[in-house]
Amino acid sequence: MGAKVVAYMMVVALLAMTGCFKLAYATDPTQLQDFCVGTNDPNDGVFVNGLFCMDPKLAAPDDFFFSSLNKPGNTNKKVGSNVTLVSATNLHGLNTLGISMARIDFAPYGENPPHTHPRATEILTVIKGQLLVGFVTSNLPNGGNRLFSKLLNEGDVFVFPQGLVHFQMNVGKTNAIAIAALSSQNPGVVTIANAVFGSNPPISVDVLSKAFQLDKATIKYLQSKF
Repeated sequence: MGAKVVAYMMVVALLAMTGCFKLAYATDPTQLQDFCVGTNDPNDGVFVNGLFCMDPKLAAPDDFFFSSLNKPGNTNKKVGSNVTLVSATNLHGLNTLGISMARIDFAPYGENPPHTHPRATEILTVIKGQLLVGFVTSNLPNGGNRLFSKLLNEGDVFVFPQGLVHFQMNVGKTNAIAIAALSSQNPGVVTIANAVFGSNPPISVDVLSKAFQLDKATIKYLQSKF
């Protein structure tokens, strides 16, 4: 091996060790809505992946401000909870920043039922009360799903990984409050029971009957509840 080749290889090795070579990664932007169908007609181009941006010269402090999270949400609902979401739709300054937050109010024994955020990881802090929380993993190699659950007290923090089914339930006799931060300006939410039994048009009774191993009459009853 010639001296020039050896010298060249030594230089390459030194550059690699000192981090002078950088790997470049290319990827599509994370989606901010369920889908964005392409169109060749600009007159149909109403939606973008996110919100249209204001001219920065026209921005004002109020574009980065939201009030009223101090006010409790209405928990007089079937599940006994209320989510007040602060996202780019009501706090426009969040657009493109990749974050949002929510206040969650719980009536005694109320719950935020099993749901997913397809576009965000959630980190939740208990402000008042005691919550039973948890998430379920995606399908494991053996076909099962593992539950990670914890009883949280005031000041406790819990993380729900992006896209996984999770829940929060007030196990106390008094109201509870939690604050959640989410890693998307539009995290999205899929409430499992509503999506499965309350979709429009409804999922076939035959499909659900086989999936849940229940008779058709029971499936129809569950669909009537949503």
